[in-house]
Amino acid sequence: MRHFPSTIAIVIALAAAGWAVPAAAQDAPAATDDAGLGEIIVTAQRREQNIQDIPLSVDVVSGAKLDAINSGGGDIRALAGRVPSLNIESSFGRTFPRFYIRGLGNTDFDLNASQPVSLVYDDVVLENPILKGFPIFDLDRVEVLRGPQGTLFGRNTPAGIVKFDSVRPDRDGGYIKGSYGRFDSINIEGAAGGHLSDTVSARLSAMYQRRSDWVDNLATPGKNDLEGYEDFAVRGQLQFEPTDQLKLRFTGQYRNFDGTARVFRANIFRPGSNDLIFYPGVQNPGQTPAAAVDFDRNVVRTDGINFQKLELYNAAATLEYDFGPVTLTSVTAYWNGNYDSRGDVDGGFGASFLPNSGPGIIPFPAQSQDQVPSLDQLTQEIRIASNPGSAIDYQAGFFYFDENIDIGSINYDNPTDTTPSVIAMQRQDSRAWGLFGSVTVPVTEQLKLTAGARYNEDRRRMTVDRTGFFGAIGTGFAAVKDDNLTWDLSATYEASDAVNLYARVAKGYRAPSIQGRALFVFTTVQDAISTADSETIMSYEAGIKTQFDRRIRFNLSGFVYDLKDAQLTAVGGTINTARLINVDNVHGYGFEAELDARPVDNMVLTAGISYNNAKIDDPNAFITGCGGGCTVLDPVRPGSPGIYSIDGNQLPQAPKWSINWTAGYGVPVGNGEVYVFTDWAYRSKVNFFLYESAEFNDDHMLEGGLRIGYRTDRYDIAAFARNITNDVSAVGAIDFNNLTGFVNEPRIWGIEAGYKF
Repeated sequence: MRHFPSTIAIVIALAAAGWAVPAAAQDAPAATDDAGLGEIIVTAQRREQNIQDIPLSVDVVSGAKLDAINSGGGDIRALAGRVPSLNIESSFGRTFPRFYIRGLGNTDFDLNASQPVSLVYDDVVLENPILKGFPIFDLDRVEVLRGPQGTLFGRNTPAGIVKFDSVRPDRDGGYIKGSYGRFDSINIEGAAGGHLSDTVSARLSAMYQRRSDWVDNLATPGKNDLEGYEDFAVRGQLQFEPTDQLKLRFTGQYRNFDGTARVFRANIFRPGSNDLIFYPGVQNPGQTPAAAVDFDRNVVRTDGINFQKLELYNAAATLEYDFGPVTLTSVTAYWNGNYDSRGDVDGGFGASFLPNSGPGIIPFPAQSQDQVPSLDQLTQEIRIASNPGSAIDYQAGFFYFDENIDIGSINYDNPTDTTPSVIAMQRQDSRAWGLFGSVTVPVTEQLKLTAGARYNEDRRRMTVDRTGFFGAIGTGFAAVKDDNLTWDLSATYEASDAVNLYARVAKGYRAPSIQGRALFVFTTVQDAISTADSETIMSYEAGIKTQFDRRIRFNLSGFVYDLKDAQLTAVGGTINTARLINVDNVHGYGFEAELDARPVDNMVLTAGISYNNAKIDDPNAFITGCGGGCTVLDPVRPGSPGIYSIDGNQLPQAPKWSINWTAGYGVPVGNGEVYVFTDWAYRSKVNFFLYESAEFNDDHMLEGGLRIGYRTDRYDIAAFARNITNDVSAVGAIDFNNLTGFVNEPRIWGIEAGYKF
């Protein structure tokens, strides 16, 4: 699957390609259009509104920016840093993204991990992380809503929401595009749709991505063994409008991913620092390491079995009925999936004994496989909303969530074993429902007040069974439940035609969680199960939104929050567990600023910056340090060697500073324009774990993209590059065995062509 000959790959890419921009960019003006910046329409409050009019910190990725990010087959992680306060990372690669907004997220690597950032795809909440990596294609826009969204969206949203809206079937036309790039990277994407009759419309969208293996495993003969993949996804929509009042849309989606798991690199951190290195030479315990050489992301020495497979299915139905004063909306969705991933977690234990090029000291083997034999998620939402023109805007509704997931964690004694030594199986059942309502009242012509509330009830239970040849054998059980009232209150004041002011206070909530990773427990299975109480957040935010002469748009927001009983996950450690804890408080504050400018008709500039201070505030918060020889910098708990205080630490994967900027310039030529577009994202230092250490962090990352091409109303052909400076940064680590880490995506370049109709 991962070894297509290059000539065949080129033929496939060019034969399937047309010559234009993707649908997401169809409505974006070309750089030479004399249209100014135009309005940005969002549905952050469940209705179409100008982004400048809503009392929320919202950012949008669409048009040229989304087009550039997708160049070369980027996955959802490519959105990280492209809007202020958003980070996305994964220890599973393309299939298990973890989201962070304003510093709040969850580094848990287990397959039932609860996250405080919700992902909403076409009005449907995607709870499990393997659903959240569904590919980005044929999208109208991506919206990032910062801060608690507990009224209208509800399900585990104390940090915010990343919201995807696909192109609807009643939009006539379509597109096809294809690209070919470095490492035989292929990205083919297309869609076609529109009205089949006065009452029926349809749309079919599909995406295919692949990359050849490009990381050379020095422990095997031949070249290039790892990091290849094939990823296919398709979406079909059928919409009926038998009357002016009724609209019924059916959606079906499918994804199939087949590739390698994340490449874990043993001992890539120089002891006592976060420098990336590669150790040649035999590295048995007790021996002095050979001299370190420069790190090379193109090579690794590992000896374990490596694969990853994911399959997802989705069916949904959306009904809208206009009663005149109000519209009734019903959204029913079912998702099903299965997943299987095996990677060399220790980074190459057997290879450490090979002469001349071993990966350093690896004290013991660790070969694990994680799988989801079955995931079922059913959601139902019913809401009513006042129609435009009402004196008072209001919404109310009911939400139901039902999830059943089986999780398998498997251990093997040796790198190439196929017979497990331990099997730990989790079964988690979750039920939740909520009632919500929101109302917006115009107090004066300039002042509007919005108030909303939601009642939530959540129940979750888990059973864990463990069998095998070492450690505990048996069964464990846990159940949690809670109910909570979340709310928000905001005000918008139109100071002038160009300036809006807003303020917002909101309470958010994340339901209680259970974690039961029992793979390496040696006491009882029950001891491997941990629970975390609900967390609640109080957020205070104010901002200004401005737009002048359709040439400059500038928005600024500042915020303060207190996260009570914060759910955190102590991952890794000496036995590679994932244990839930509650800390008394996480205190956060910061700001986000965005600027869009069109100084002349043929140039568009954007920039964004955010500052996030998100620190643990709990003098009684202690966790186990690393088990892999790192240098922990936190204070030791008196009388408890190996146990460290995390009070005052910045949350993991939470950079204090993030900056992004883009520039587009076009020159008219013939019937079109020659254009150049560049986009950049910078983030400051991040820690990888709750404790702070000299090794497990990265000082900064700067990634840039460039796209140069020629386009008309229908055709586009371009050359592109992603990570053009070939920045090499650690983005995560494993801390229980050695100084293992993994790094960002390599530099990719290529050509892309397409056609829209």
